[in-house]
Amino acid sequence: MKVIALVGMPGAGKTEASRMFSKNGFIRIRFGDITDEKLRELGLPLNEENERKVRESLRKQYGMEAYAVLNLSRIDENLKKDNVVVDGLYSWEEYKFLKSYYKEQLVVVAISSAPATRYSRLCERADRPLNYDNAVSRDYSEIENINKAGPIVMADITLLNELDLKDMEKQVKKLSLELRADV
Repeated sequence: MKVIALVGMPGAGKTEASRMFSKNGFIRIRFGDITDEKLRELGLPLNEENERKVRESLRKQYGMEAYAVLNLSRIDENLKKDNVVVDGLYSWEEYKFLKSYYKEQLVVVAISSAPATRYSRLCERADRPLNYDNAVSRDYSEIENINKAGPIVMADITLLNELDLKDMEKQVKKLSLELRADV
């Protein structure tokens, strides 16, 4: 079995790609669910400011590999059933933790889009939209504070997501078949 970890900047298409992998038989685990659960537990609304505070708090408490550590049992449990796709591996430390734990079982897939494309998507999305300034701020924060660039650079595979969902769907379907055949 494989663990496919999706990496990329906000708005690149990680969530859409993870849903597409799920349609192709992979079990989907979204690292951000931990943040959402914590916000509900604290009674705080889902917004960029609160999400950022919770992410940073969890990383202070558990280290920069927090989301990998907190999701490890979910990944292991689901990996017994089928291949897993992880939506949102972020930090260099998460990458090193998962790579050390899963070794060759881990396949990192970068979803790449130009900043202008991503910012347009982030402004238009229905779930957790960001304005241009917030999108730029989030990029900087994720690069500078979360060490997000390392996993993107170390990706085993990169998918370019500049066109439409149909193009991305074709790429993910092809990759899903290749990864399943490689098991």
